Amino acid sequence: MKLSYALTGLAAAAGLVAATPALADAYVFDASTLNQPITLNYNGFSGSTTINGLTGSTTFTLTGISGNSYTFNYSVADTSSAPITGSRISGFAFNTDPTIASATSSGTFSYTNTSANYPNGIGTVDVCFLGSNTSSCAGGGSGGVTQGSTGAGSFTLTFSQPVSALTLSDFYVRYQSISGAGNITSASGAGTLTSTSTSSGGTPVPEPGMLGLMAGALVAAGLIRRRRPATARFSAAAA
Repeated sequence: MKLSYALTGLAAAAGLVAATPALADAYVFDASTLNQPITLNYNGFSGSTTINGLTGSTTFTLTGISGNSYTFNYSVADTSSAPITGSRISGFAFNTDPTIASATSSGTFSYTNTSANYPNGIGTVDVCFLGSNTSSCAGGGSGGVTQGSTGAGSFTLTFSQPVSALTLSDFYVRYQSISGAGNITSASGAGTLTSTSTSSGGTPVPEPGMLGLMAGALVAAGLIRRRRPATARFSAAAA
């Protein structure tokens, strides 16, 4: 009976995990990943609404580690397609572990904000990079890259002390000037690492939801193993 309850609880937990969006992908950078690009593809959403055709991509390449700083080259493309007839990626963002002390950027997205709110229910992000000088990660102005275009540059993340490895996670982009999505004119997107990205020298980090399911499966397997000997002894006694 206890096993039945445990399996029922595990199934319920799995349902909750499936119903709750997992955090976006994570990647570990260190000296072994220098000059090895990783690429992420982004969807598009506004609140709980997924926007068909609204997509983007970014490529990040660690180019140097010096003192307390990690420097990257970046490339951002707005890859949106029909039914979207127009869009603009006005910024991108991610979280860092450890938390950065400051950030600077050059190129298409040359403005930065740290520990700021990201729209569409995402909440606080550690750093965002913008195409226009605004005080919000929500964007504004006319900077960034339009549909079918690509922008590039570099950014530097600085920490309070030297770090041997840096984890970037929860990658997002901000879309504005959207047309072809009904009444929606601005949205966000969450990034997913491509399969070729995770085969480089870095370390992709498992999603929290998947870790929970794995732990639950191990608990259920342990209960089954404990129950089988008792069943066998009962069968032998009955014989």
